[in-house]
Amino acid sequence: MPLLLKTESPKTENSAPTAQKARHLYIHIPFCLQICPYCSFYKDLAGPGKADPLVEAVVREAERFGRGIAPRTIFIGGGTPTALSVSQLERLFAGLREQMDFTRVEEFTIEMNPATVTKRKAELLRRAGVNRVSMGVQSWDPDLLKLLGRVHDAEQVRRSFAILRRAGFDNLNLDLIYGIPGQTLAQWEESIRQTAALRPEHISAYCLTYEEDTEFFERQARGEFAEDRDSDAGFFERGVALLGAAGYGQYEISNYAQAGRQCHHNLAYWEGADYLGLGPSAWSTVGERRWQNVPDTAAYVRAIQAGVRPVRDEEILPAATREAEKIAFGLRMNAGIDPARLAERRDLVAGLRAEGLLEDHGPRVRLTDRGRLLADEIASELI
Repeated sequence: MPLLLKTESPKTENSAPTAQKARHLYIHIPFCLQICPYCSFYKDLAGPGKADPLVEAVVREAERFGRGIAPRTIFIGGGTPTALSVSQLERLFAGLREQMDFTRVEEFTIEMNPATVTKRKAELLRRAGVNRVSMGVQSWDPDLLKLLGRVHDAEQVRRSFAILRRAGFDNLNLDLIYGIPGQTLAQWEESIRQTAALRPEHISAYCLTYEEDTEFFERQARGEFAEDRDSDAGFFERGVALLGAAGYGQYEISNYAQAGRQCHHNLAYWEGADYLGLGPSAWSTVGERRWQNVPDTAAYVRAIQAGVRPVRDEEILPAATREAEKIAFGLRMNAGIDPARLAERRDLVAGLRAEGLLEDHGPRVRLTDRGRLLADEIASELI
């Protein structure tokens, strides 16, 4: 997702920047069966009477502000989008297809919690054109799953994975987390081994971060949890080695894939492509404009029903800001970037090279293995 930048005051007028340039579509469904204590994305507990109005609001937002776009990638995230019922998912897909041209879609991803995977939902997703599923495993250790507030266990992951395979999905991603409080290197290695044994096409491995407005952040502030950068670096390096040996090439700091199975939607973000976001809290960037929908399900639904834009923050992005973001995200990828894009940052580049954080990679330049451990700090300097 994009970096969060300083924003202007909220906009509520019923005009919207054209989305026709957007070739990538993100839809945020915030509902979760249970709120995970580490997650900083906007989420909302699933409950009676919430889902139907939200689905109708997303469809109406698509009609009002996204009509006619022809996305090449679609990503439905959350939350847990498949906390929606089969009938609600059917309504969502049908409504989107009525407003948009899906004939050019190359990659259509939906996020799933292993606890929400059923044969009927998997078959519905395939009929709707979804061709990629990203499933949040996070860990295979029962104690760590409990600490993370997950509602699934290891056996459920295996069952859900098998259901998706039988439904015809041949492009599956499994998410893992390292740096969990109390996690050992042996536990991390075992999670990688069990994940790789299923042979998903893609594996994401994220370092846990203590984000504001989460229970984990509060526990860290109370001294119950502590971040250990050296330990996290060890987890990262071990992950790169084990996943590489299992046939998963690292193409971005946190993402690994079998040959040709990189996530094209995420690549579009990192390469600075335009995208439209629908749903509460969703971000959009189209041309020089960036905006975020209000991160409140009820407020979002009310705005759509009232016929106004459900926007909380909006800004005009200077060209230099967009270019700096493209550089920062581009350096997160193993392919690196054209060194000409760093021409105006010669002193910073020289310093990064001298510290062993930047290296040549054929005709391009990229972060070294050590540099990837400091990618966020380097990105802050560049931006």
